Amino acid sequence: MTEFQWENLKSTVQGQELPKAPVGFIIDSPWLPGWYGCSIMDYYTDDRVWMDANLKAVKEFPDIMFLPGFWSEYGMCSEPSAFGAKCIWDSSNLPHAERIFSDIREVRKLTKPNVRTDGLLPFVTNRLKRNYDTIRQNGHDIKIAVSRGPFNIASFLMGTTEFLMASQMNPEETLSLINIITEFVIDWIEYQIECFPSIDGILILDDIIGFVGEEDFKKLMFPYLKEIYSKFNVSIKILHNDAQGLVSAPYLAKMGVNVFNFAFDHTLPQMRELTGGNVTLLGNIPPRDVLANGSLQDISDWTSKTAVSVNNDRNIIWSCGGGMPPDVTSEKIHFFQKSIYSALKQRMG
Repeated sequence: MTEFQWENLKSTVQGQELPKAPVGFIIDSPWLPGWYGCSIMDYYTDDRVWMDANLKAVKEFPDIMFLPGFWSEYGMCSEPSAFGAKCIWDSSNLPHAERIFSDIREVRKLTKPNVRTDGLLPFVTNRLKRNYDTIRQNGHDIKIAVSRGPFNIASFLMGTTEFLMASQMNPEETLSLINIITEFVIDWIEYQIECFPSIDGILILDDIIGFVGEEDFKKLMFPYLKEIYSKFNVSIKILHNDAQGLVSAPYLAKMGVNVFNFAFDHTLPQMRELTGGNVTLLGNIPPRDVLANGSLQDISDWTSKTAVSVNNDRNIIWSCGGGMPPDVTSEKIHFFQKSIYSALKQRMG
């Protein structure tokens, strides 16, 4: 992310209206390899391919913020691998991590990983270190530390259904598991900041918080997410959850979140009301059905409808309701940006 983009992001979070409405997307391996024209395996294993793909994106779309920016990741395997999860790789599909246990009582055997040495984490940070000079020479910097959230990681380690069932049937063991993972997430973010003092933001991705009701969210999830976000004195604190977000939305500001990337099922006015207008909203076009698979007219219709649904652009970053999906073309991204500007201009008369 360039310094200009970073300052614009901070200004948006502070509630300022920019001369040009900000557009931004979360991009990573589900989209970049296919868009760039390389295999997923080459993207993960070849630093040059990874660097070239990310550079091509920021050069082709210089007016779009890509979050977190030069994301060094190995799909959903990065954090689970540190706990010893077996990672399954495929040259044409995203990797996945096999669970390490299914009985929550086995948590007593679990120990907190060393973020400096365990699993794929050293590869994540070393890739950035090796490419840091090139990133800076191209006018960008590492601004955001990234981690999957504790409940997302727990679902990888033991299975989503098994984790949610354990939270009801074995609350003591479940809290023990979440305590270990939360401490790990904090360690992981701290280490990224240690490696790159330029970092002034964090991004936590956790869809599992959208799978529970309000009481379970308040009791099981809110305290741990608040612990993570309150640990870091940084300007930008992003939460990605493109599952159901209505339950968590009223608690985001109390958790310390100031940017929320949420599911397209929820409208901008709905989210503004639930968050009390205290959180910047990153959304909200349907990623797959409109941005990837829809026509240009579909994109135009959706952006027009969304733009007129709000009476001002404060605390909004125009995006899709989730991360950038596979198969989104450059044409559609450029058209989305153009359509947003056009729709906002028409709304203002």
